[in-house]
Amino acid sequence: MVAISTVRRIAAKLLKVGENRIRIKPGELKRVEEALTADDVRQLIRDGVVGALRVKGVPRIRAKLKHAKMKRGRRSGSGSRKGAKYAGVSAKDRWKSKTRLQRKTLRMLRDSKRLAGGVYRQAYLMIKGNAWRSNAAMLAHFKDAKWLKEGEMRGTGRAVGAEGASTPVKQEQ
Repeated sequence: MVAISTVRRIAAKLLKVGENRIRIKPGELKRVEEALTADDVRQLIRDGVVGALRVKGVPRIRAKLKHAKMKRGRRSGSGSRKGAKYAGVSAKDRWKSKTRLQRKTLRMLRDSKRLAGGVYRQAYLMIKGNAWRSNAAMLAHFKDAKWLKEGEMRGTGRAVGAEGASTPVKQEQ
């Protein structure tokens, strides 16, 4: 007969777990005491008399539920944000998106023949040099510098005169 602590030690070695995680069925103690070798303990493990408890771990259910909500667009309000205003977007990415918008607007003005002569290249290089903080600032500069010819500003419903003052466009019926 072998002490139960010895069977527990052998089982821990075979199952590659600590001795505290080994569990023995209380009704089968006589059979466990009769085990003499590691092969006998292996047989007890196969029969389900001796076994190891599972690791507890951390439940992931709350994390999974939160992730599902965030995937649907929830939990992203101003109260959930950390960091600076543009922490999620790098300065370079902000510059790229602003520059693309300004270049698109400049192309649109050139294609609709609303830019004064020889201004396109100069404005393009100024965009590259980060001269204007926004599209609106760029258009305001165009008006002030008289780089725009007379005509309607797209989407505003207002005509731009030679002196830069805007007047409402009359709708024809």
